[in-house]
Amino acid sequence: MTSTELQDYIPEDQWPPVSAMLDGFGDQTLPASEALAGTVLRLPAEDGSTTEYGFEDASSLTWRVSGRDANQSGTATYKAIEARPGIFIIDSVRGQGVDAENVTVILDRNTGAVTAGVSTFVTVDGKTRSTTEFIHTNPFGSAAVHHRSAGLVGKRIFYRYSDVETYEHIYLNPGTFTWNCIRGGEAGLADTDRCMTWDVADDLYIFFWTEKVMTVEAVLLVDLREQRSIGRMFGWDDPAAEPVILPFNSRLSVLNTTEYPQDTHKH
Repeated sequence: MTSTELQDYIPEDQWPPVSAMLDGFGDQTLPASEALAGTVLRLPAEDGSTTEYGFEDASSLTWRVSGRDANQSGTATYKAIEARPGIFIIDSVRGQGVDAENVTVILDRNTGAVTAGVSTFVTVDGKTRSTTEFIHTNPFGSAAVHHRSAGLVGKRIFYRYSDVETYEHIYLNPGTFTWNCIRGGEAGLADTDRCMTWDVADDLYIFFWTEKVMTVEAVLLVDLREQRSIGRMFGWDDPAAEPVILPFNSRLSVLNTTEYPQDTHKH
């Protein structure tokens, strides 16, 4: 490797806007499922509120939040992908501009377990940032819910989002991971950020991360058995002052799994 091929550290003030990823990621290629059309999903939350999603057809839904200070309702388009038989990841966006919300629901019809992540924008020190709230529930009467997981810890995974966008993730512990853009709009950028993981099925995980430099909230399914990820990133483009909604799917390869040596010596 010559010196001209070395990738140096890129200071934060030289990072591109979050929209730099849009062209390279392209469109989500996995097909939409029609299986939820005509069904209703009611999700009770710990604060006593209930969110109801009515899937009118294969791409449009109505939503209603009741039980809080004021009821809210509306309509939205959605896409449901059946990641495995009976397990769906459902994405919709409501609102516009800084009031936009990206809702991702993981529904397991096999167990009844549902996790819903709602990403919104907030203002912190005069800047537009983002946050995500999760609901874990089972509206079908079973005790099964998605639990926090350490199943990805120690793995180094290579993600091909398109022919021109590739990243790697290194999962350090259940709440922290490192990402590194190898090729694409963010080539050379890397950081260590907060994350959370939940078990869904064998080698299938809900994965969430939030970034501290860019305004990004990501919710996805990581499927080690099928060697793919499915999800979205929800961010804010500061120069354009507008949301960036990026649905994606990727092909993945587990590069290695790190295991720490077992220290058997007594101290």
